[in-house]
Amino acid sequence: MDNFEKILKIMKHNGGYITTKELKNNNINRYFLTKMVERKQIIRISRGYYGLVNYNVDEYYKIISMSEKAIFSMNTALYLHNLSDRTPLVFDVTVPHYYGGSLRKNKKVNLYFVNNSVLELGKIEMISPFGMKIQVYDKERTICDIVKNRNNMDMEIFSKAIKNYTKSSDKNLNKLMKYAKKLKIEKKLLINLFSFYNFCTCVFNTYFFCIDIQT
Repeated sequence: MDNFEKILKIMKHNGGYITTKELKNNNINRYFLTKMVERKQIIRISRGYYGLVNYNVDEYYKIISMSEKAIFSMNTALYLHNLSDRTPLVFDVTVPHYYGGSLRKNKKVNLYFVNNSVLELGKIEMISPFGMKIQVYDKERTICDIVKNRNNMDMEIFSKAIKNYTKSSDKNLNKLMKYAKKLKIEKKLLINLFSFYNFCTCVFNTYFFCIDIQT
């Protein structure tokens, strides 16, 4: 199998695209990508991102593949977890404070910066709407993040997200409070959840139960 065939095989496996990072990981020179573009076998979609002709671009993968440190968060994470039905017009992405990559210039991306110590707190891998693996915060980290950044949130989206989370069968209250403690927003979280009385009572009970166990 020559390098041209290897590239096509990788693209077929990826659903129609390849990144220069994947090229490097497979020890294939960029020269072969350039030749395939010249032959109109593939197209250059953006820097480091190539696709087969006439295929649907997975914007989620395209954006997250720009940096190993990038993680979908906030409104985008709410949408991916079905906690919001509002299709994001821009993609919310969290990166470390020191990040200075190309996402800073991307008009489709709204960046949130955090300390490296909490960057990967709640990070999981899930499947994008187009079937590709992407990095996103789990439900509990996302709830903590929207509470922390409530002043920057659309209140309708915020309220519905909290309500949908409280009703979800797979919510993890222990994890939620653990994250809140790590992010130093325990009181703020409980105050914002107070309007959902039954849920908040459950959170309080779980929280103090955990404290009793630890002490």
